[in-house]
Amino acid sequence: MAKRYEELSIEDDFMFGKVMEDKELCRDVLQCLLEEPVGELEDVRTQREFRYTSKGKPIRLDVYTRDQKRIYDAEMQRLNHQTPENLELPRRSRFYQSTMDTDHLSRGKSYRELPEGKVLFLCTFDPFGLGYAKYSFQNLCMEDRKLCLDDGTEKIFYNCIAEEIPEQLKYLYEYIRTGQVGDDLTQRIDEEVIRARKNEEWRSEYMKELLHDDDVRAEGRAEGEHSGKNKMILLISRMSSGGDADKVVQLADPEVLEVMQEKYGIK
Repeated sequence: MAKRYEELSIEDDFMFGKVMEDKELCRDVLQCLLEEPVGELEDVRTQREFRYTSKGKPIRLDVYTRDQKRIYDAEMQRLNHQTPENLELPRRSRFYQSTMDTDHLSRGKSYRELPEGKVLFLCTFDPFGLGYAKYSFQNLCMEDRKLCLDDGTEKIFYNCIAEEIPEQLKYLYEYIRTGQVGDDLTQRIDEEVIRARKNEEWRSEYMKELLHDDDVRAEGRAEGEHSGKNKMILLISRMSSGGDADKVVQLADPEVLEVMQEKYGIK
């Protein structure tokens, strides 16, 4: 069930985006995460949606910004859709990086003009299950691990529930997990969260997003039900002409249904 607006915290992507609209605060959060200086941010765009073709998958970046030499995407990831067989986040990070590159390289420009890119996932779970406070990935040569592709990209996944946390990240992780303020940075974040909860325009925007998401899910269910009905009609038709009309009444049995679907090539 979706949270009420006044219940949103920094771990919710909508609130995370609104808080990070403050350029100075966004810059300081990035510096904390990267443990290195970040230049003055030129622009901070939140909940930025991209769709490059009518049939292409749209994506929405939580916090999308750049300084003089890098582009950044910071994502708050509260829900864990990963399984050992389906590590979704690595593929998503790849898609996000390619989207950022496409957005920044205009026709006629050289590939050398691509800025460095960093995709950051702040996870309220351990994304790879190894207990590290963060997992940093760059492209390396498999034959010689000392050779880096040096394509200017890095993907970092932050494990906010890690037990051993570097001093630089300790208070930020604690705030994301519990809302407990521990230093100046988390104090400023908390003040922005409180201010955002009082913003009626943002409250209205959040409610509209919830309604839109509900409509999308309803459309998906309706399409699924329609598709399912059409497949059942086709199956019954093929069974009737294929000598299995007597088994139509048994289709409520999952085993019979599976056998008939396999026999008549309908899934």
